[in-house]
Amino acid sequence: MSRVKHYLQFSDFGRDEYDHLFARAAWIKEQFKSYRQYWPLIDRTLVMIFEKASTRTRLSFEAGMQQLGGSAIYLNKRDSQLGRGESVEDAAQVISRMSDVVVIRTFEQEIVERFAANSRVPVINGLTDDHHPCQIIADIFTFLEHRGPIQGKTVAWIGDANNVCNTWLQAAEVLDFKLNVSTPPGYGIDPIKANLHDSSHYQFFADPFAAARDCDLLTTDVWTSMGFEAENEVRRRDFANWQVSPEMMRVARPEALFMHCLPVHRGEEVAAAVIDGPQSVVWDEAENRMHTQKALLEYLLLGRVDASTTPL
Repeated sequence: MSRVKHYLQFSDFGRDEYDHLFARAAWIKEQFKSYRQYWPLIDRTLVMIFEKASTRTRLSFEAGMQQLGGSAIYLNKRDSQLGRGESVEDAAQVISRMSDVVVIRTFEQEIVERFAANSRVPVINGLTDDHHPCQIIADIFTFLEHRGPIQGKTVAWIGDANNVCNTWLQAAEVLDFKLNVSTPPGYGIDPIKANLHDSSHYQFFADPFAAARDCDLLTTDVWTSMGFEAENEVRRRDFANWQVSPEMMRVARPEALFMHCLPVHRGEEVAAAVIDGPQSVVWDEAENRMHTQKALLEYLLLGRVDASTTPL
């Protein structure tokens, strides 16, 4: 089997590849906003295998694939033989013979890795407990749109050291910016899951206000990720001092942005005045999931496409 390029965590790509993806996302978004048809993936099929519930991931991939001229098929694990004991390896062999690219949204990172190892087509991590690379492509593209290159900037992560935090940590290494991380005691990062190599790009803070000071971007996520719902009440108590509040935004740089991958619990991880305020770019961030993933699909299926020669 020839080598297939997959996208299972942020560090799978280098800075040059991300520069290409961001440029293509901007071009593809411009076509969408100008109502210009661009169908490079006509007759291509995306299969989406979801074990975790989703709004943005499913909608952005399904709509994005259709906007590129292809088709998307949704498979919930409960509705397929995977839910009745078929091995990941066997499912990968079959599904990859009937499709052109696969997105998997599941719990264990090992599942997407096992699937990819047995797939004839590219596999994309739509979210696991360890990584959420598609979200951070959209986040960084959104920062580029509003503030320019992220290289040399400071991002503050406030809250749970979850899959999104792990991916921000990898992005800081790949794209050369600094990540300040502040989590409550007992909720810090797992270096093995984060798969880190260069500690010069991140710093940990016990005080969330210290992490936020003079940063260019504050970002957070829900205090209780999917699969940890039994810990809700305990986490609300433990995370009470880690809410992104207007006071916390004021210690950041005056032009700092606020991001959240959504869904949001106003009054918990972020105050309503922040997420609904002028520094919040969460709606652009959500829309950009679709545009950056279209660029990712194009790249994995067609390689590098030159915008100057792209037919409309």
